[in-house]
Amino acid sequence: MRVIIYTAFALLIGTSTSGHTSEKHHQHTSKYSGQESRNIKSLSLDDITALRRGGGWGLAKAAELNGVPGPIHLLELKDEILLTESQVSEIEALYQSMKSQAKKLGQQLIALEQELELEFQNRTVTEQSLMSLLTEISSVRRDLRYAHLATHLRTPDILSETQIAKYNVLRGYSDLGGPCASVPKGHNAKMWRKHNGCE
Repeated sequence: MRVIIYTAFALLIGTSTSGHTSEKHHQHTSKYSGQESRNIKSLSLDDITALRRGGGWGLAKAAELNGVPGPIHLLELKDEILLTESQVSEIEALYQSMKSQAKKLGQQLIALEQELELEFQNRTVTEQSLMSLLTEISSVRRDLRYAHLATHLRTPDILSETQIAKYNVLRGYSDLGGPCASVPKGHNAKMWRKHNGCE
């Protein structure tokens, strides 16, 4: 009987200790775990794809989320916002100019991050080379962000206040007019307004 009790007690302690070790290990696991296999540790594949195609990369949030429209989304919503042909042409020109700059700067940023990556991989990085690379990276990131934000800055001169307000409703940044302000694509306008108490 005594042997059975001791065995059960030993098993209980072993299970408890094992669970504690597992929990402790879990607590120390880095949130970056898995990213060590990236070619460039500081950039994900999505980041690299966005930079290569001149995508926004979240750099224009200061404008976009403060009601200053971006060109690509304006073009996507041109029918809902009722853009004229002239407005579409101006916005397309803005977009193409911005995209050209952004793609060039994006490639530069990828190359610099790759250089930084190799410096650390090869253990050749020094405080001086690190400062030099980070200065270059900061400069390119600044120019890239400027390219996006400066383009947003120019769109209000092309649009009416009504079109800007409509844009912000459609993008989900404003509930001006609530569900009655716009009917989503694929919905019957009359039924939508009826179900949402607009009439």
